Amino acid sequence: MSSTEVKLSRLLILAQKFNNFYLSGFHKCDIRPFVVEGQQVGLIKSDVLKHLEKYPEVFCIRACEQTKQGLVELNPAFRDYNERTEQLEKVLRNLRSEELFPALQGWRDEYFEVKADCRALLKMERAATPLFGVRKYGVDINGYVMHPTLGLCIWLQQRSNTKETWPGKWDNMVGGGLSVGFGIKETAIKEAAEEASIPCDLVKNLVSAGCVSFYFESRQGLFPNTEYVFDLELPLDFVPQNADGEVQAFELLTAKDCVERVFTSDFKTTSAPVVIDFLIRHGHITADDVVDFTQIVELLHVPLQSLYTYKTRLEQSKKQPQFLQGDSKNCNCAKLQKISVENGHKKPN
Repeated sequence: MSSTEVKLSRLLILAQKFNNFYLSGFHKCDIRPFVVEGQQVGLIKSDVLKHLEKYPEVFCIRACEQTKQGLVELNPAFRDYNERTEQLEKVLRNLRSEELFPALQGWRDEYFEVKADCRALLKMERAATPLFGVRKYGVDINGYVMHPTLGLCIWLQQRSNTKETWPGKWDNMVGGGLSVGFGIKETAIKEAAEEASIPCDLVKNLVSAGCVSFYFESRQGLFPNTEYVFDLELPLDFVPQNADGEVQAFELLTAKDCVERVFTSDFKTTSAPVVIDFLIRHGHITADDVVDFTQIVELLHVPLQSLYTYKTRLEQSKKQPQFLQGDSKNCNCAKLQKISVENGHKKPN
């Protein structure tokens, strides 16, 4: 097997590591749906659940025939976006003060929206999203040049050693989370200016290149991530310069050297799929290079919606009313002592 084939076999292992839906939690029925207004918006593991049980006025933790392992529901007495956000934030700040979860020590006062069917139900502190398995969205820009002698070359950034997450790791040239109040293209332009000082006359050449999606689990929590990807060809004489203090270096690598960098422990793991996708689309990783090419491509575009099927199962159960009878058992929610079924989910009387 050639060195290229060995590296790309490691690529398959990396992709499988991201997207093993039967990680310990799923195998042991350890993960419960997180439901807001009848819509599943997240996934909660037992180590988080035991702390949420201390807040029965906010969370209803109950049995559910559709999920077997039960579910966690944000109290449906909270009727609007602001109230849901405020009630959840109180809990999160308490948990942070108790220093129970490493993820919350990276608190940023930056908010991601929690959506269902394209409708925002509340916003959540970015650092808390892994605890609730909420889908996260980000933007990445592949900055590249076509060098006359070296061919395709790719700009990478080295994250600042003071970053809350992945400090000092190599990363895509530009990347950032999709925060409340910003659109996808708007975020790309903003991050391009902040992280790499890319001027307007260049950033206008951004080319949308779809997205990659993957599921990743770490000690911080659960990461069902979707990254919106843009490609940006840059002039040979352009050198990125950081403007917000979050990047400590940039380096221009050949496509071959970029593959080498992705597989080192110095590269940000969750950014690897974006680089791999870029190299595939530009013909530097092909079906001739690795026999598992098709599987690798599929693992870069995981249908994350398959993890959020509570509503579908509930809709199916309408035809089998007997499945709804046990849903209120073991309910701990202080404000849900009387419940009735309305539109397929529980509502307070």
